[in-house]
Amino acid sequence: MKVRVTEQPFDPWLELRAYQDSRDELAGRFGATAAFVGTMRDFNQGDAVQAMTLQHYAGMTERHLEAMSSRAAERWELLDSLILHRVGRLLPDDPIVLVAVWSAHRREAFEACRWLMEELKSTAPFWKKEETATGSRWVESNTPG
Repeated sequence: MKVRVTEQPFDPWLELRAYQDSRDELAGRFGATAAFVGTMRDFNQGDAVQAMTLQHYAGMTERHLEAMSSRAAERWELLDSLILHRVGRLLPDDPIVLVAVWSAHRREAFEACRWLMEELKSTAPFWKKEETATGSRWVESNTPG
């Protein structure tokens, strides 16, 4: 299991490949990898969004994501998982989050990946401030899955 919160831009597909290649214990053991990449949209709540700043509580956020990963591993037969999340200022089309899981079978991989993403969106301690043409605003709730 790996969790990383970063201000640095990332390429989710390169990160996925690099992580998988670095995990020798996965070789030959997984039959399924499920991955979700969340990207910043240029609209929300009917308005054009020019940029967004994501804030978090360092330390607490990582512990929360690690606990989520542990719960997923208890619930499904997972071999590994990866959560990579951006914070700081983002622009439309920037990758925000990568969630990936490895399992012997697709059902566990799909279900765990979706569950991790839904938990992240609904419970993880991140705060979003959007920049629109009329000013900035805090986002009070996430969009439905």
